Amino acid sequence: MKRICVYCGSNPGKSAEFLASARTLAGELVQRDIGLVYGGASVGLMGEIADTVLAGGGEVIGVIPQALVDKEVSHAGLTELKIVNSMHERKEIMADLSDGFIALPGGLGTIEEIFEVLTWAQLGFHHKPCALLNVKGYYNQLTQFLNHAAAEGFIADTHREMLLVGEHPHSLLEVMATYKAPAVDKWIGREET
Repeated sequence: MKRICVYCGSNPGKSAEFLASARTLAGELVQRDIGLVYGGASVGLMGEIADTVLAGGGEVIGVIPQALVDKEVSHAGLTELKIVNSMHERKEIMADLSDGFIALPGGLGTIEEIFEVLTWAQLGFHHKPCALLNVKGYYNQLTQFLNHAAAEGFIADTHREMLLVGEHPHSLLEVMATYKAPAVDKWIGREET
């Protein structure tokens, strides 16, 4: 893996463990010479992971819509900042630049982004690992819901297993490095969405 896309909150959250996990993940990325792709902001967990990767000498590519640049939340010191016209364009470019995806704690945008790339994997658009870094049990109820949805027949077991979950960056990156995507039938092409 050359680059990993990290989705995370533009807020720091209430626990210091969330910021610490962003720094730990950043350190693991630098140690493994894996570049960071993220949403380009200078605030919250987003700013923390970017700053830590940069301080360690790593590559950081941010992708941000012009509207957020206009609100002065973009990070000025990145390796590269790609300014785009829309959220849709942002997500597509981030996905294309990345060899895997991790969601740190975050809000609606974080959850929407990881589930979009997971859905793309389910549809066969890519074969990249998708993961939750379950800091302090943040995603426990979400994973319980996904298990419930699978038990009720709304998510195939094969697709449920596509979402990797780990509590520590080191072990999660190890699992992602050896991930083999299950064979899934491609329902439609990405250009048809």
